[in-house]
Amino acid sequence: MAEKEMMQRNVEEFERLQDYMISCEKDTEVYRKMKRRYVALKVILTAFGINLTELDIIKE
Repeated sequence: MAEKEMMQRNVEEFERLQDYMISCEKDTEVYRKMKRRYVALKVILTAFGINLTELDIIKE
């Protein structure tokens, strides 16, 4: 898979995950699992040099 394609997939997953997190209660096991993936995606996207200022609506 090309680097651009990987970046695009990760950005799309990050956006989708945030939508799910917003619609979920923060004190649930599901939210905690999603947050773990959220943090991992933030690390991956930052490593790719993507500025998350506009993309990150959760900001945790």
